[in-house]
Amino acid sequence: MTYTAETWPIACAMLPFGGKDSTGGPIQDAPASEWAKHLSLVSKLGFTEVDPTDTWVRVGDLSEARLREFAQVCADHGLTVPAISTSRRSVMDAQRGDEYLDYSLRLLDKAKAIGCDMVSYGFFQAFTPAQEKALWFWLADGHVDDPARRDEAIAKTQQLADRAAANGQQITLEMYEDTYVGTCDEAVAFLKDVDRPNVGLNPDIPNYVRLHRPMEPIQSMWDKVLPHTNYWHVKNYLRDEDPASGVVTTFPTSMEAGIINYRAAITQAVAGGFTGAFLCEHYGGDALGNIARNRDYIRGVLATIL
Repeated sequence: MTYTAETWPIACAMLPFGGKDSTGGPIQDAPASEWAKHLSLVSKLGFTEVDPTDTWVRVGDLSEARLREFAQVCADHGLTVPAISTSRRSVMDAQRGDEYLDYSLRLLDKAKAIGCDMVSYGFFQAFTPAQEKALWFWLADGHVDDPARRDEAIAKTQQLADRAAANGQQITLEMYEDTYVGTCDEAVAFLKDVDRPNVGLNPDIPNYVRLHRPMEPIQSMWDKVLPHTNYWHVKNYLRDEDPASGVVTTFPTSMEAGIINYRAAITQAVAGGFTGAFLCEHYGGDALGNIARNRDYIRGVLATIL
């Protein structure tokens, strides 16, 4: 499909809403009127696309009746769902991996039922106690994937890819530190070993940029992963490195102000054939306001290159 700057799908992340409704109960089980309260705000901020990240509503766990309600609420607010992202439900979880694989397969079918042809998966797992206590969770170490189980991870990803292919869908793998797609080189190698044409990368390299660790040059990362990108989580961080002490500091900021030059990255991606949707994320402060401003920034960049 050929998009213009105004029609390119740019989705709002539902992460800022959390998993509670207005009464403090689980949004998953809330009446559709509670979903509408959140989606109404998304629409009023000017969005026409939404990614119902499963930290908000688990689309894969909705009954057929509830799924119809969900689709109707989205339609009532002029919102389409170009993709659905999963979060911390790794098919490689040592305790719940089989459960999450079943969920991940089920999600593909539920996504297809509401006209969504892209699902984003990741191998990152539940927060550790240290991450839960930290001001920013990325300041504490999280789960590290076991290299000895990499072949199993490939086989499970192939299983997801084959179900998606049968549905006419694509899947994408969110890049995240210390997982099987934890560096750009590892992500590209993993994708090659999965060897399915409907699998791509979600190059969320800000997940690497925010770490207080040595960092591969940003342009080098884009050069490796943009040719494989089919869905794109975008956000940005400021980053400062003191060469004398080795101290690194990072914190969230707008796409335009951060260390990643998204004007250059988006230009490179589109020139290379990228036609996927964007998902705007942000942590801290007025996350939704930042997400909306980032959407406008992306449209402005697209207007200069299309």
